[in-house]
Amino acid sequence: MCTRNLVRKYCRGISAERKAMMQQKVVTSEIFRGKKEGYAESLNQLFAGSRLDESNINPKVLQLLGSEKIQYGVPVIKYDRKGFKARQRQLLLTQRSAYLVELSKVKQKIEYAAVRGVSTSSLSDGILVIHISPADKQQKGDVILQCEHIFEVATKLAMLIRKEHAVRVVQGSLQFYVSPGREGTIVFETGEEDQVYKDKNGQLRVVSAGKKT
Repeated sequence: MCTRNLVRKYCRGISAERKAMMQQKVVTSEIFRGKKEGYAESLNQLFAGSRLDESNINPKVLQLLGSEKIQYGVPVIKYDRKGFKARQRQLLLTQRSAYLVELSKVKQKIEYAAVRGVSTSSLSDGILVIHISPADKQQKGDVILQCEHIFEVATKLAMLIRKEHAVRVVQGSLQFYVSPGREGTIVFETGEEDQVYKDKNGQLRVVSAGKKT
């Protein structure tokens, strides 16, 4: 009886923010436990509500989003699907869509209904691939991103698209959609230092040197 009362008191004392955080951590466990390097080290690290304040986002972008409230924002690197050129972007997640932003411009809007899955590697490289349905003619192909706090980003995205089970943790390599009738390959491996580059076979090669969270 005493233990029940203590548990009840503890549960009532949990703030809504902390409760949401705990729910996110449960989803993270379902997706990554035993599958991705660095997961165990991430357990004691609290998720942030966002990695970007509104002061970090251009007012023109906020105006373009209108009534869409930003649920989460984070700086990312986006890799072109063909030449794999790295481009600095902001990833903004709202209730309905993901936006890739460059300074004052919205470079890409991805509606969650068009997302067919998300992939990450089993290593600590921070690569996140958003797989988009080829049926969505407004999109040109899958989106290749690299970000810090990969567990946090992938979890929040999975919860917003409501497809937690669509997040895959892959080993070795993965295929991504470049354009109609064309696929590309990302190869994951370990090495002495972190590297991301286009190899002689035209593949994106991602080298991971150690554990990151």
